[in-house]
Amino acid sequence: MFRITKEFHFSASHRLTTLPADHQCGRLHGHNYVVEVELSAATLNSHGFVRDYHELAPLKSYIDESFDHRHLNEVLGHDQVTAECLAKHFYDWCKDRLPETSAVRVSETPKTWAEYRP
Repeated sequence: MFRITKEFHFSASHRLTTLPADHQCGRLHGHNYVVEVELSAATLNSHGFVRDYHELAPLKSYIDESFDHRHLNEVLGHDQVTAECLAKHFYDWCKDRLPETSAVRVSETPKTWAEYRP
């Protein structure tokens, strides 16, 4: 199996409203997010690629226009916008457009990652 990945970055705020008031994530706060998309294929296309990285440009546009410097609770319309939820959201968005999508990872901090992989 061949695998490729590409990273995307954005900054945004969120709040996890079901946590206790004294929990740091229960307060309004922000992160510098990293989204890593993985695409997989058993064979390469006629150009020797799983997929040309340039074909991921629509994801960059989607992130830049809809997520960067936004409040994620408003963007996604729910109270629990976790890294896990974002990974699933971006996976679904990518899978609809790029059938080779095999996983998405989201980082809120340099030491933490959440991944969605069916």
